[in-house]
Amino acid sequence: MVAGAPKIRTALIEGPYKVTGVSASPSRNRIFVCRPSTVADETGCARRILTNLTRRAYRRSVTASDVQAPLDFYNQARQSGEPFDAGIRAGLARVLSSTSFIYRMESDPADAKPGTAHPVSDVELASRLSFFLWSSIPDDKLLDLATSNQLRQPGVLAAQVKRMLADKRSDAFVSNFTGQWLQLRNLESKVSPDLLMFPEFDDNIRKGFRRETEMLFGYILRNDRSTMELLTADYTFLNERLAKNYGIPNVYGERFRKVQLTDPNRFGLLGHGSILSLTALATRTSPVFRGVYVLTTFLNTPPPPPPPNVPALEESNKGKETTAKSVRDQLELHRQVQPCASCHRVIDPPGFALENFNSIGQWRTAMDNGAKIDANGVLADGSKLSGPIELRQAITARPEAFATVITERMMVYALGRGLEPADMPVVRRIVRKAGQNNYRLSTIVNEIIASAPFQMRTRLEPAQKAQQSLQAQLGKGE
Repeated sequence: MVAGAPKIRTALIEGPYKVTGVSASPSRNRIFVCRPSTVADETGCARRILTNLTRRAYRRSVTASDVQAPLDFYNQARQSGEPFDAGIRAGLARVLSSTSFIYRMESDPADAKPGTAHPVSDVELASRLSFFLWSSIPDDKLLDLATSNQLRQPGVLAAQVKRMLADKRSDAFVSNFTGQWLQLRNLESKVSPDLLMFPEFDDNIRKGFRRETEMLFGYILRNDRSTMELLTADYTFLNERLAKNYGIPNVYGERFRKVQLTDPNRFGLLGHGSILSLTALATRTSPVFRGVYVLTTFLNTPPPPPPPNVPALEESNKGKETTAKSVRDQLELHRQVQPCASCHRVIDPPGFALENFNSIGQWRTAMDNGAKIDANGVLADGSKLSGPIELRQAITARPEAFATVITERMMVYALGRGLEPADMPVVRRIVRKAGQNNYRLSTIVNEIIASAPFQMRTRLEPAQKAQQSLQAQLGKGE
């Protein structure tokens, strides 16, 4: 028991005892698609198991030579006196060490000219699609369509995208994309509020922050709702612990559920503890961090990096005679350092608009020292702000800009590379298409998948191939 809410310090789990054999599990059942009843049946069953494994692991139709390599490992294990299961384990190890499993290989047609683009095969497209939406390999249904060259038939690809988004495995896309775009993956490493100031904060709240944001994104995606709802949603997803942190009543239990919000200051991502805690320090809020985050993540207008040797906020005010009580007062002094003033005029206003939220996302009307909070500011375009409501209105006033940010970040995620100038016409076309459909998030996903960068590849010049090969070798330490 520590100060604040009661917490469990340690827990001990013992057992089970006297376990024999290997328990059945879903993963073992997927591997062992057959069981030999006699010794004579073992080789045939092993071949069937390894054929199924190589097809799924290599994400394509497999040849006899593909299967023979792991089968040789199986035979060596059996000849050494190992049981059937150990032989399959040896064969599986060979499959998992194959370059066909480790790398997503894509080939060029023999007649493709260097520097020209061509569509990837249906099998390659299936892999691109599954790693985009599931962060994993294609399932049997998707792979069957690809190997029979049906994936690009009218309506088939769109139907598969809809099926895959509805599947639980798309949680990986929700978690990984929001982790990358909104930096939620940094919550564990960067959010550590001072426990003397926030004794009620613990890892349960930290994980709850991330789950709340992921559930909002997933709900909007799967229910065919507008991208703008990420900022304007008058609902969120909470359990009792997180609702208590926000001061929202009548939410009980550990289960996260959709909760209607009554305070418009809390609407959308700008009211989520995940973002508010990520952009704060351990002992205080940071209008600078929050301002940079809003400009970069929601408006795609990142400020330039600070000049070298610019002192931190506390350092720049050190030794000055001042009665500054609030962070805003300290920043006003900081702006007197001439290299800082021009950038802070752009950065600070969005951060000041969120000053009513403390370091763990709780609403407050005054600083801990009693200083009054001033949430007023003026954006670079002249828009006046006074709190999160007006900041949200300023961002949503240009829906195409917000949709462009998400489209760009999602294309980077889907393609696994940064965007180039040649990609920008595609981005603008996707945003226009989404605008005709109320900027629905699902429309952006579908249009990215239908785009040329996602469905095509360019055959490299010989010199480029040699350079990529050299880079790959250097990356392996060869």
